[in-house]
Amino acid sequence: MPQIRDVLLESNPWWKEEFKLEYHEREIHRQISKYLPMPQIIALTGLRRVGKTTLMHKMVLDFIKSGFDARNIIYFSFDEFRETELREVMRGYEALMEKDLKQGRYLLLLDEIQKLTNWEDQVKRIYDTYRIKIIISGSESMFIKKKSKETLSGRIFEFKVETLSFKEFLSFKGVEYKPAGLYEKELARLFEEYMLCQGFPELVGIKDKSIIKKYIKEGIVEKVIYRDLPQLFKIKDIAVLESLLGIIMEEPGQLIEISDLAKELKLSRQTLSNYLVYLEEAFLIRKIYNYSKSKRKTERKLKKYYPAILSDLIFKEDDISRSKVFEWLIVSRLNTGFFWRDPYKNEVDVVIVDKKSTPVEIKYGKIDTTGLIAFMKKFKVTEGYIISHEREEQLKIDDFTINIVPAFKFFLRVI
Repeated sequence: MPQIRDVLLESNPWWKEEFKLEYHEREIHRQISKYLPMPQIIALTGLRRVGKTTLMHKMVLDFIKSGFDARNIIYFSFDEFRETELREVMRGYEALMEKDLKQGRYLLLLDEIQKLTNWEDQVKRIYDTYRIKIIISGSESMFIKKKSKETLSGRIFEFKVETLSFKEFLSFKGVEYKPAGLYEKELARLFEEYMLCQGFPELVGIKDKSIIKKYIKEGIVEKVIYRDLPQLFKIKDIAVLESLLGIIMEEPGQLIEISDLAKELKLSRQTLSNYLVYLEEAFLIRKIYNYSKSKRKTERKLKKYYPAILSDLIFKEDDISRSKVFEWLIVSRLNTGFFWRDPYKNEVDVVIVDKKSTPVEIKYGKIDTTGLIAFMKKFKVTEGYIISHEREEQLKIDDFTINIVPAFKFFLRVI
């Protein structure tokens, strides 16, 4: 096992030389930057490989450029140090740099913090004892346990880091997209490429199917399923957990009836419910609710489940598979919590709940307005959207306006 001293030296190159970083601007960085002057801890959560460590390094660079002493910036990852205590890292830094952490101002960045036993108490102790700005990250939700929220209550701001938006993807590619009408063919082609890389920064520009499949399987799924989750929960059958994820990855957006699926997988209803929660907390799946103005009704109805990533399905060329992938990507990027379905099976893929409830249908092929009209009549909404693969027009039906917008254009504008 590597020594703390050696890892500190390797992980903090800015102590010895000018720090350079290849970085493309992300919206989440702008959001976080507003909170950096405040004393609270900044927590970054999110799926593996979405760029949390790069964001931490960007903040290192920001502090250095603002005049902060580079040797007072400490980065440490607990990926291989799960049995280490935080105070050992602090003592190692003090001995190496001949510093006293009680003197001066410091920036402390702790990566993969959830792997540290009893991390919340250890971080709280540092927060309460020193004048240190703390930034932490974790590959799954660090606040699964009620204790974590209670221990750090009032001391922490949490930010979830998502995969790249289409705008960010274009930035990574160095592509100009304004005005969009000037680059429609190019943007439509790039949106197909965006679907393939699924928004992972390291997959931008990669088109080789075998590389993408290996990256998803070994770099994300297997590490979370076989390494991360078993350390957090007492999981009896990890293979069943992987099978459950596979079912959701193969059929994104399916309505799941817990009792029926539990029987299919030969699990108890409670075990299946727990497994779904574990996958959610690891950001491998997300559930969305059937929209209603009554929260009680929303909770009672069946939920849809979408995977955060796709493997085999994304490479299938038939129309049904392409349609599933298209819907999956749009729902994932809209990051909404609601769809809508009534007893007559009228359905809307997404409901964006803000100042108003905006219905959005996703149509890879044939355009159908039935579900949108039913929703707008029921909830007295006058405008809705259909995100299409390539069609663009505006429909007026009675008193309703339906905007049909190609996906690449939809994500370059704001509703």
